[in-house]
Parts: sequence; C-alpha cells; structure tokens
Amino acid sequence: MNFFLFLITVGVIAALILLRLWFLLSFQKGGLQPVSVRVLVVAGSGGHTTEILRLLGSLSKDYNPRHYVLADTDKMSAVKIRLFEEKRAERDSESLVLCNGPGTCVPICASALLLGILGIKKVTIVYVESICRVETLSLSGKILYHFSDYFFVQWPALKGKYPKSVYLGRIV
Repeated sequence: MNFFLFLITVGVIAALILLRLWFLLSFQKGGLQPVSVRVLVVAGSGGHTTEILRLLGSLSKDYNPRHYVLADTDKMSAVKIRLFEEKRAERDSESLVLCNGPGTCVPICASALLLGILGIKKVTIVYVESICRVETLSLSGKILYHFSDYFFVQWPALKGKYPKSVYLGRIV
C-alpha cells in the first residue's frame, strides 16, 4: 500500500513539474512583453551603494518600481537612496534583482530563485562584481556566478577566469 501511495505522489509531482515547464516555455515563445521591470536593489555600506546607484542611474525608466534592501544601521545609504529616488519617476513593472557584492544580496537572490522555481514570479538576477575586484571574485560573486542570469565583471582578468561573465569595461 505504501509503495502505491509513493507512485501516485511521484506521478503527481512529475505532472506538476511538466505542466510548469510547458507553461514557462509557451509564455517565453509568444507571451506578453512586460512594459516595465520591478527592481530589487541590494545596497551595501561604503562604496557599494554609490556604485549601485550609478548603475541604476544608467537604466531606462522602464526599470520601476525600485525596492531597496539595506542594513538597519546603514543610515548613509538610506539617505543616498532617498535622494536618488526623488529624482526618478515611478511606474508599475515586472521583477529584477540588481546587486553588486554585499553579502546581504546572497539570501535575497536565493529567495528570488525560489520564487522562480515555485512558479510564483519570474525574477531576473543581475550581478555586477564590484570594480575593486580585479583578479578574484568576492564571496558573493563566487556564489552568485552560478545562479545569476547576467554576471558582469569590470576587469578583463576576471572575464578570462569566469567565461560566463560579461565584460563591458568599467561600468561605474
């Protein structure tokens, strides 16, 4: 009896996975194009916030609304973000996580991946390795290199070591 129940459970799970794959593939081929993209920005103290705000400043206004994650103790980043947002208009959108190295971005990206795996929300993860990382990736970069949709480096030596990465020169 237990074996029969096990087979039914495996069958149901397999059917749900196949249904989800079919839905994702059919949506990607001819689905609706998003008007805008929601962005979750992981800010870090020090230069991380300055770099990430420069990146955001170069994005089109279609990347809205922007939501920020930062430490409670990071008052300086909160002020910088508030000033940055006062200069930009808000619109509805889809989801993007943009991060550049603070350790707090790893659990945020893991949550975003889980949303996609569960089929709740398609989230695109864009990781930009900090400009101070010339020859090796940060710990966050080493982890998210394998999971991000787009992985940018700012030095050619890193592009040579990490072929999945995209090197565009200095971004910020």
